Amino acid sequence: MVRWRSGTVTAVRRRWAGAAELDVDLPDGTRMRALAYPALVGDPEPGDRVLLNAGALLMGLGTGGYALVVALPDRLPPDPPQALDTRDAGHLVKARYTPLQPILLGVDEEASPHHDLLAAAESLDGMPVVTADLHSALPAILAGIHADAPDARVAYLLTDGGALPAWFSRTLAGLADHLVGTVSVGQTFGGDLEASTLHSGLLAARHVLRADVAIVAQGPGNLGTGTQWGFSGVAVGEAVNAVATLGGRPVGSLRISDADPRPRHRGVSHHSLTAYGRVALAAADLVVPDGLDSALAAAVDAALAPLAGRHPIVRVPTDGLDAALRATPVTLSTMGRGLDADHAYFLAAAAAGRHAARLIG
Repeated sequence: MVRWRSGTVTAVRRRWAGAAELDVDLPDGTRMRALAYPALVGDPEPGDRVLLNAGALLMGLGTGGYALVVALPDRLPPDPPQALDTRDAGHLVKARYTPLQPILLGVDEEASPHHDLLAAAESLDGMPVVTADLHSALPAILAGIHADAPDARVAYLLTDGGALPAWFSRTLAGLADHLVGTVSVGQTFGGDLEASTLHSGLLAARHVLRADVAIVAQGPGNLGTGTQWGFSGVAVGEAVNAVATLGGRPVGSLRISDADPRPRHRGVSHHSLTAYGRVALAAADLVVPDGLDSALAAAVDAALAPLAGRHPIVRVPTDGLDAALRATPVTLSTMGRGLDADHAYFLAAAAAGRHAARLIG
């Protein structure tokens, strides 16, 4: 359950889109690093008293290492400028029935200027959609797309297996100028557009943002239990089904590594094998990058052999992708490993992006 703390803001360390990182001193003399979302709780300043949910930080769960600001009890933010007693400003409730549930304007609800467009939309018109099980794949996939199609309009679909607020992701903030927009779907929020489901979000990416390519991945902070089914990224298999149902072209970004210390994630991660081998009922192009170390390549081929009857296995050349990865505007990191420490992982994601770019109609 919640481990509450109360303290005083001593410094605002840095800000990025939608978030503020703070130093908070507690009455016992200890200091905590905390994160606030000003749109939810108000904009903290030094001297403000804050209430914190400190459980994840105290447990050392990683993914930012923050206590989260729940409220500024002595300086509540003003009500939003829109009247919230009607549906004119939206009635899409996310993080539902939690104390900080926001009420937002959904891209396809009646008050939205895009309602009529999306009411008539039925197809992605063959748009390629790259699915990935980790948020860390996002910048690498984008680098692969823009390596071959620098002018491609790329949208990102934030799914709710990890962080619910789009604002948590510094990666996403750093990529804002390289995306045509973020659609936060399901229980996520804070994107450029809000959608109630992945299906409506995909249609919004295509018809509202006019994307040429979309990327679907959960936010940072995925949940894993060390079991076959207990991983939030397994939902990429369901994303494949959604893309196919709507007439898109699914492209699977495989989680490939020879650096992960856990055997279940070496070669092709068991998470990818479960998502594409057991959950996805529709076919996706599963991308394997050329140029892998021979031992890793053999392990990947062996792991994918049982999936080849359902999914096309696509080999993609990797010339120029290393340079594209090194030119990304954000730091590449997965499970604490950077580009050189887990090169195969990022190369596989970039290769999936390259393949998607080549499918643009």
